[in-house]
Amino acid sequence: MANDELILTPEGYRQLEEELRELKGPKRKALAERLKVAISYGDLRENSEYHSAKEEQAFMETRIKQLERMLRTAKVVNPEENRDGTIQIGSTVLVHDLEFDEKIEYRIVSPAEANVNENKISYESPLGKELLGKKAGDTVNVSAPMGVIQYKVLEVKS
Repeated sequence: MANDELILTPEGYRQLEEELRELKGPKRKALAERLKVAISYGDLRENSEYHSAKEEQAFMETRIKQLERMLRTAKVVNPEENRDGTIQIGSTVLVHDLEFDEKIEYRIVSPAEANVNENKISYESPLGKELLGKKAGDTVNVSAPMGVIQYKVLEVKS
């Protein structure tokens, strides 16, 4: 994999496209209107509305460039093409945390899609790295600050 290549699930690619559309369309227009109003207040040197809007504009334009670069270099993987039952990017995995005796379902995604609240973990995370290529029945050991955590793979879904 090339260093600048970003591996995304189809869902992740669509989410980035939607964010880009939103930023380039409605959000850019709303910010332009906000700037127009702030400029009408007069003296720009001490106009906090203007400076706030300019900062937001700089952040938004940076994010637009970042999203465009990510989408340009993205490689979309289709987890349904996984026929051999191994864990790949896009796979949903049911694991058993042997230390805490609990079952947890994770989806292996790109760093751009990772969201702990939705149990989406990056393939670059310690657990994600260990799970890639494994199958149901395999056990993985993950180094964590509190020690090594052992997980048993119970099920792999596309």
